[in-house]
Amino acid sequence: MGYEDIYRRSVDEPEAFWGEEARAIHWHVPPRQILDYSQPPFRRWFVGGQTNLCYNAVDRHLADRADQLALVAVSTETNVTREISYRELHREVNAFAAILQRLGVGRGDRVVIYMPNMAEAVFAMLACARIGAIHSVVFGGFAAHNLALRIDDARPKLLIAADAGMRGGKVIPYKPLIDEACAKANTPPPKVLIVSRGLDPAEPKVAGRDEDYAALRQAVGEASVEVEWLESNEPSYLLYTSGTTGKPKGVQRDVGGYAVALALSMRTVFDVAPGQVMFSTSDVGWAVGHSYNVYGPLIVGATSVLYEGLPFHPDAGIWWSLCEKYGVRTMFSSPTAIRVLKKHDADFIRRHDLSKLRYLFLAGEPLDEPTAHWINDALGKPIIDNYWQTETGWPALTLLPGLDMKPVKFGSPGFPNLGYRMKVIDENTGAEVGPGEKGVLVIQPPLPPGCMTTIWNDDARFLSSYFSHFKELLYSSLDWAIRDEQGYTFILGRTDDVINVAGHRLGTREIEESVSGFPAVAEAAVIGVSDELKGQVPVVFATLRQATEEPHERVHAAEGMRRTVEQSLGAVARPARVYIVNALPKTRSGKLLRRSLQALAQGADPGDLSTLDDPNALEEVKKALQRGPEAGS
Repeated sequence: MGYEDIYRRSVDEPEAFWGEEARAIHWHVPPRQILDYSQPPFRRWFVGGQTNLCYNAVDRHLADRADQLALVAVSTETNVTREISYRELHREVNAFAAILQRLGVGRGDRVVIYMPNMAEAVFAMLACARIGAIHSVVFGGFAAHNLALRIDDARPKLLIAADAGMRGGKVIPYKPLIDEACAKANTPPPKVLIVSRGLDPAEPKVAGRDEDYAALRQAVGEASVEVEWLESNEPSYLLYTSGTTGKPKGVQRDVGGYAVALALSMRTVFDVAPGQVMFSTSDVGWAVGHSYNVYGPLIVGATSVLYEGLPFHPDAGIWWSLCEKYGVRTMFSSPTAIRVLKKHDADFIRRHDLSKLRYLFLAGEPLDEPTAHWINDALGKPIIDNYWQTETGWPALTLLPGLDMKPVKFGSPGFPNLGYRMKVIDENTGAEVGPGEKGVLVIQPPLPPGCMTTIWNDDARFLSSYFSHFKELLYSSLDWAIRDEQGYTFILGRTDDVINVAGHRLGTREIEESVSGFPAVAEAAVIGVSDELKGQVPVVFATLRQATEEPHERVHAAEGMRRTVEQSLGAVARPARVYIVNALPKTRSGKLLRRSLQALAQGADPGDLSTLDDPNALEEVKKALQRGPEAGS
C-alpha cells in the first residue's frame, strides 16, 4: 500500500489503524478501548492500557541488544565522549531512579530538569519515566525568572541541575540561576540535586536542600528499581512553550499514545530500524530533543547520538565526523544550524565518508530554498523538511521515506503525516481554500496519539489557545499555509507575523525566502514596522555570507536584496529598508527574535531577552539602526 491508501485509512478508520500500530510497543496490560472521544476536543488513546516509557526505551531491549550502543554522548565543550550500551543505560537509569526515590519522588510528582546535553540528563528523564514521575525539562541556562515561572506552574518535588553548562568554551554557572529562581518562586522545590562536572568549583551549597549526585550515586550502587506501570493517559512529561500572555504554557503529554506515535514515526518518517543510528542535534530541553534525542530512537532499539557544543567547533566538520565515526543513518537538525554552516566551505562536509547517511531532516522553522539547495548540493543526500510544533510532539507534515518516499519539493515539508486530518482554511469563513490560496493550517480533532493532551492544570486555556478560533471545532496551528495542485503544503509563517502593506497581506516568511535567494545573503529576518502612509512596511535585517565593512559592498548587497524581492513578489513587497549586520539575535535554540527586532526598529522595549544566545547580536542591531539602512530610507 502507498502513502495515499495508508493515510486515508489512518484518518477514516483511526481506531483500527492505531490499534494495529499499538502492537509496536510493550503493554503490561493491553488497552481495552483504542479511542475515547466522548468529550471533544479532549481525547484519550489506548484507554485502560498500562505501559511505561522507560521499559519500552530500555528494559525490553536487554534480551536482544544489551551490548549494543544505546547512547553516545559527545561534548566538544568538555572534550568528553561517553559510549553507553543498553545494559549500561539500564544500570544508570535504575541508579538514578533509586536516587529519586531516596529524595522522596514518586508517581505523579513533578521533577524539573535543568541540564545541557549530557548523559545524566537522559538518565534523569528515563528515571522519572520509570517510577511514574512527571519530568519537565527546562532549557539549561534559561534565566532565573523563566525558571521560577515554570517551577511555580509545575510545583516540583525536586529540581535536578548541572553545576554549569558551557558554550564556545565559556563556562555558564547554573547554580546561581537556580538559587535565584528558587528565591523568586512561590513554591520552590524542597530538594535540589546537583550533577557536577567540576566546571564550577565555587558552587555554593544550600544546607538541607542541595544534594550531590555523585555521593548519592555511590550510595545506591547497583540498585534495581521496579517499573511503575501507568495507564496510557497519565501524564508523562510537561514541556513549556511561550504563550501570548507571558505565562508559559505547560504542554502535557501522555504515556501510551506518545510511545505508539514515536514508534510509528521512527519507522515511517525517519526510516530507522533497531541497531541503526540516529543523530539529532537538538537540545534535550526542546520537543525534538525529547522525541528524537531520547525517546524515539531508544523505543525502536536504535543508537542515539547526543551532542553538546557548537556546530563549527573545533571546525565546521564536527557533525559530519560524528556521522562518519558512528555510521549515522538519519540526521535531524534545523534550518538555522545549516544557515550557520553555510558560511563555511562545504569541503568540511565532503571530506568525510558519509556513505551510511541516508537522510538529513530539518525542522524548527521554515526551510528556505537557497539553504535547502546549498546543503543538498554539499551532502548529495535527500533533504527532508518536516513541520511540527511542541504541541504535536512529532511531525505533522513530512515525507515518509520509510513508507513511500515522494519527490522532494524545496520549500515544502510535504504532506499530512499519518493520523493528522489537516486542512487549509479561510480565516474569515472557515471554508477550505483551493490550491495556491493562502489560509490557516488546521487539524480536525481528535488529535492523533502523541499530540498534547491539554495544558497542565488549565483545560480552559487549552481550549481557548487552540480550539476557539473558528466556528467549527478545529485545532489552529496559527500558521499560514498554501497547498499546491499536488497536495504539497507550504508554510508561510505565523498568522501573527503578517505585514499589512497598503491593504496587501504579506507573510514575513515569503519575503525572507525571497531575500535569501540573493546569493550574498547568509540569513535574513523580515519584520513589519509602522508606516504613516502604508500602515506597515517590510524591513530586512540580513547577514552576508562574506562579512564586509566596505560601505559600497554592503550597499550593493542591500540593493540587490530589494531588487530580488521586487522581481519575485512585486513592488508592494519591496523592503522599505535593509540593514546589514554581522549577527542576528536568536534564542539559544536558534530561533530568530523577530519581535525584539520589531520593537527595536520602532523604538520600543525589546521585551524578555532571557533566551538570547548572543547579547552582541542585539548591539549589532542597535548600531545598525543608529547608522541607518544600507538601502531604503
